[in-house]
Amino acid sequence: MAQTNGGHNAFAMAQAQFDRMAEQMELDAGARALLREAQREYSFSIPVRMDDGSSQVFRGFRVQHNDARGPSKGGIRFHPMETLDTVRALAMWMTWKCAVVDLPLGGGKGGVVCDPHHLSLREQEQICRGWVRQIARNMGPLQDVPAPDVMTSPQHMLWMLDEFEAIHGAKLPGFITGKPVGMGGSLGRKEATGYGVVYTIRETLKELGILTEATRASVQGFGNVAQHAIELYQQLGGTVVCVSSWNQEDQRGYAFRKMDGIDLQELLGITNRFGGIDKAKAEAAGYDVLPGEAWLEQDVDILLPAALENQINAETVGKIPPRVKVIAEGANGPTTPEADAVLHKRGVFVIPDLLANAGGVTCSYFEQVQNNANYYWLRDEVLEKLDLKMTQAFMGVSQVATDQKLYMRDATYLIAVDRVARACRDRGWV
Repeated sequence: MAQTNGGHNAFAMAQAQFDRMAEQMELDAGARALLREAQREYSFSIPVRMDDGSSQVFRGFRVQHNDARGPSKGGIRFHPMETLDTVRALAMWMTWKCAVVDLPLGGGKGGVVCDPHHLSLREQEQICRGWVRQIARNMGPLQDVPAPDVMTSPQHMLWMLDEFEAIHGAKLPGFITGKPVGMGGSLGRKEATGYGVVYTIRETLKELGILTEATRASVQGFGNVAQHAIELYQQLGGTVVCVSSWNQEDQRGYAFRKMDGIDLQELLGITNRFGGIDKAKAEAAGYDVLPGEAWLEQDVDILLPAALENQINAETVGKIPPRVKVIAEGANGPTTPEADAVLHKRGVFVIPDLLANAGGVTCSYFEQVQNNANYYWLRDEVLEKLDLKMTQAFMGVSQVATDQKLYMRDATYLIAVDRVARACRDRGWV
């Protein structure tokens, strides 16, 4: 979800983060002016013939924030509350995320103002094809490569690819990532974000001199990222004592706790496709069922927010027990600036979202590479390469943080902004 900071404009927040870092780096005026705005923005109408015979016009967007380091990369969101400012913010964050993991890509983001819950599959297909028709001349494997995001799926990506290939009269699977496996999608993509988070946790614990098997963790969320993070963390010997999930029926969150460690397979067996755990069945299986926000208050070493933005904020940060040493941001923007200042002061090791959850875009990059080479890797090869990329990125950030006595989040931004600004300078843009 977009980082809205309690209703604040997401783009204003992204710009404020950038301004603070530009100030610290003493970035020149030209580079600042170029990087705080997008290079290109597209806003267009998508007319669709609805199932009932009527016509409806949907609003579509694509923002290409910066492509100095390579083609723009970033998802397409379907959301009834989508705004151009949200898309601008997410495109900027994608530029930094690609740079910090040292991918030869820039940042982009797209969206359509619509609610797939109220649209038939045929209507959704028409929106996908219409979106591509509006922007097909300004995208492609060497220009801008989209991917799935909020409320879009591999099926949507395939419709978009099919339309793009029909327009260009060629097979161009590298135009879009997040496709189904067997249709140009990459093995390991499902696991990538969650596993990536745990690779950074593993490196953090090494740095702090803590054995993974001696640690306990509490996780917010039980969707794809959380499930795979828990799986790998448990394989490394860690114990997850609490997970929270959203319950569709009564529209509220619950935390499920088992002090000797949750059983992942058991919980997956009583979870719906939205990541909602069945409350009655969990109680019957011996879990303590607590209010949703209780995940934050558990006596653990590691907190892993992997759900919504702004969950660790001025109100909740005081509830975090003193035992917590590490917070790994699996979600985008789970910590507000006010809470961040408190955690920094307390000496909590925060692995920032730009680094912690970059496994997803890294695997998307691997999908592009496989598409463009028309040669596909085994799952183990993908995950091995992902581990290497995430570990290198973590060590780079950690080194800068140590050398310059910086908070991890500041070190992440410093590396990312520096790499992009340097690419702009080297190209003679500023």
